[in-house]
Amino acid sequence: MLSQKQKGICCLVASAFCFAWMSAFVRLSGDLPSVQKSFFRNFVAMIFAALILLQEKPEIKLDKKSGTDLLIRSFAGTVGILCNFYAVDHLVLADASMLNKMSPFFTILFSALLLKEGITVFQFSAVCTAFAGALFILKPTGFSADLFPAVIGLLGGLGAGLAYTMVRALGKRGVKGPFIVFVFSAFSCIVTLPFLIFSYTPMSMQQILILLMAGLAAAGGQFSITAAYFYAPAAEISVYDYSQIIFSAGLGFFLFHQTPDLFSWLGYVIICGAGIAVFLHDRMQLQKHTKVQI
Repeated sequence: MLSQKQKGICCLVASAFCFAWMSAFVRLSGDLPSVQKSFFRNFVAMIFAALILLQEKPEIKLDKKSGTDLLIRSFAGTVGILCNFYAVDHLVLADASMLNKMSPFFTILFSALLLKEGITVFQFSAVCTAFAGALFILKPTGFSADLFPAVIGLLGGLGAGLAYTMVRALGKRGVKGPFIVFVFSAFSCIVTLPFLIFSYTPMSMQQILILLMAGLAAAGGQFSITAAYFYAPAAEISVYDYSQIIFSAGLGFFLFHQTPDLFSWLGYVIICGAGIAVFLHDRMQLQKHTKVQI
């Protein structure tokens, strides 16, 4: 029998695997606008979230502050997905995934600025280290065909970080996860629908199926990550989320014959190292706090 922590680790690795495939399917769908790809991804997630809400029928109460945070979460999440999909289409798959994994560090900054949660010297140092790692992926040494999509990919991580901060704020007020996912997915579909109607790029049946698979992979990742943090706290398992970089690098190599350069690998090591350091620091602090309470 697996322990609760082991189940959480398995679910988090499964989530990383699903999100890596989501990015791969987005790339495999071909030369389509990022807005169009985003619509199909969010439409599938909206259907899944709606089915959960119909089954669970949770009581939903929103005050003005929660409504505002929900709107910010939806807008930031939509920008994050659009930027991430653009980066996936124009960068090495592992680079795009790694830049998106900057989101936890942006969450630390936004939590300090918006939620008034204290930021320690150690956390700030980790954020600075992670940004240094991102520079190795961005390689801003002059004109490069990859520089613009890399900056867009980093903005995707920023959008995701702001979105996760708002999810944290909403969770503190008791707003249910499936409702947040549904509103965000519906908002994204509504925002991207006009572009889909007036600037629709014809798709083959194969492209439609691939985008639906991207939506299913994203839904699988979302449910897996939710289950992971149900089984175990983030401080104990969050570091395993970086396994997505391994999956993305493997899929990029086998499906698209992509090989990250040395600077990108150095950036991966620095960012993952900063993430692991934050993970170990948080776990040590949690253990100390538990001992004090005992």
